[in-house]
Amino acid sequence: MYPQFNIATALTWFRIVAIPLVAIAFYWPSPWARPAAAGIFILAAITDWLDGYVARRLQQASQFGAFLDPVADKLIVSTALILIVQSDPRVPIAALAAIIIGREIAVSALREWMAGLGTQQRVAVSGYGKLKTIMQMTGLSCMLYAEPLLALPIYAIGVVFLVFAAGLTLWSMFGYVRAAWPDRPEGAPLS
Repeated sequence: MYPQFNIATALTWFRIVAIPLVAIAFYWPSPWARPAAAGIFILAAITDWLDGYVARRLQQASQFGAFLDPVADKLIVSTALILIVQSDPRVPIAALAAIIIGREIAVSALREWMAGLGTQQRVAVSGYGKLKTIMQMTGLSCMLYAEPLLALPIYAIGVVFLVFAAGLTLWSMFGYVRAAWPDRPEGAPLS
């Protein structure tokens, strides 16, 4: 049976469809390329909040939506990070990208493992995770935009947001690991 299609799921699909649009806009040979890529990314980031709100408000929550939402988030964030690292290969930016992408993979694997044990509620999204997402989306939007705006160094502001997001990324990951710790096999290390 096919998953039910509704407004909440459509918003999540928009985030996935936006991925190649962000990349195309980013590389378009125009002075508006980076701002256009940032604009598309910002619209996609707004759907990250909006799809959850719509799902709760209109009672459209589904297992498929719960699966697709974090996949869409990770794909668009990873794409933005790769585009930024490719355009600015400085080691600190690449290190931030590696921390964020590595955490996403580790937490996804942890959630999958906990779901297999039937204890996935222990690793539900925390307040730190939500704050991390806000800081990450803001930082990436600024870094994709890249151009100074009203004499503000938008790219540098984005880097600051991304540094804080990376810190929250590690903090929230340790929280998830701590929550999962009691469910590890008896006597097994968590590595």
